[in-house]
Amino acid sequence: MTASTHSHSDPTRRSDSAFLKFCAALAVFGVLAMLGGNIVGSIVVPNHDPVADTISDLAAGRYEIIQDVALYGYAAGFIALALALANLHTQSKRWSLGIVSLVTIAALIIVIGARNEYGDNDSEGVVIHIYLVYGLGVLLAIAPFALARGLSEIGAGFGFAARLFGGLWLLSAPVFFFLPTAYDGAYERGLGILASLWVLNVACAIWVSARAIPN
Repeated sequence: MTASTHSHSDPTRRSDSAFLKFCAALAVFGVLAMLGGNIVGSIVVPNHDPVADTISDLAAGRYEIIQDVALYGYAAGFIALALALANLHTQSKRWSLGIVSLVTIAALIIVIGARNEYGDNDSEGVVIHIYLVYGLGVLLAIAPFALARGLSEIGAGFGFAARLFGGLWLLSAPVFFFLPTAYDGAYERGLGILASLWVLNVACAIWVSARAIPN
C-alpha cells in the first residue's frame, strides 16, 4: 500500500491523506490521554500505590472522572485507527476482522468507563467488569494478527511489530490473573504500555500510508 505499489484498483487511491493523518494523530492523543490520566490519577488519588493498585482502582471513587476521561480518550484512539484502516481497506477478510476488533475494543473500553464498576466491592446489579476485561484481552490478541499482513504491505517493520506484540500479549496477558495483589498494578501498567506501543505502531503505519498517497 505504498506509493510504489499502487495499482489501478488499489483502494488507497481513494484514500484521504488529511483524514488518515488526523486519525493517526487522534490515536496518538488517545495514548497520551491514557498515560496522562494514569499519572495525574496516581498523584491525586489518596494512598494510591501504582505497584499494588490497578488502573481500575483509579477509576473508582471520588476522583474517578480523571481515569474515566482517560479511558474515553483511549477508546477514541482505537476508533480513529478503525476508521483509518477502513479508509485503507485491503479487501481482505482478515483486515475486516482487525477493524471490527478495534471498534469492539473501543466499545468495551467505553463501557468499562461508563459502568464505574471496577471490582471495588460492587454488589448491586450485574457485575460485568471482569468479563469486559476478558473481552479486551482476547481482542487485543486477535487484532494484531488479523492486521499484520496488511500492515506489512505498508512496511515490513509494521507487520513484524504487530506479530511481535500479538505473541508477547498471548504470553504475558494471562499471567496478570494469577499475580498476587501486591504487585499486579505494576504488571497491569506494563501490559498497558505494551498495548499502547502497538497502537502507536499502527498509527505510524497509517501516517506513512497517508504520506505515500499521491497529491
